[in-house]
Amino acid sequence: MLNARKVAALSLLSLTVGAPAAESFGPRHTDTEADLTARIAREHDPVKKAKYEIRLGELKLQQATDAYDRDETGPGEKLLGSYLDEMKDAWKLLKGSGRDAVRKPAGFKELDIALREDARRLDDLRRRVPFMDRGPLDKVMQEVNQTHAEVLTALFPAGRSKH
Repeated sequence: MLNARKVAALSLLSLTVGAPAAESFGPRHTDTEADLTARIAREHDPVKKAKYEIRLGELKLQQATDAYDRDETGPGEKLLGSYLDEMKDAWKLLKGSGRDAVRKPAGFKELDIALREDARRLDDLRRRVPFMDRGPLDKVMQEVNQTHAEVLTALFPAGRSKH
């Protein structure tokens, strides 16, 4: 049976040994707007390009959220517009790629997940924004939901057999 000292020693050992390993699983680096914009410009593969667009869109959404949290609604609205443009560009790239989303879902799944998570983030932001400033936010939320519905339809078309 383990006594209190042995449990404490084992706990300390596991924290000491596990800490470096946990750090290695962290994010590779923080995306910057300039880096992502350059990658988008260089990339020719529509799926990879769409994934960069998604990452840039999420960066813009974070910037918009930060702006709204500082009560800077004007810049927040512009950043929300940029976010929406990036997500729509990603969707346009994926649709135009000619890929079958059911058989080759790469890119489509990432966009689905991002739009779903972003809808929650937008809803959380909406709850913090004064009623009078919600108009542009509501419009973006509506368009995000519409785009997400289109992505889901591409991934899960009705009446298609599952071979």
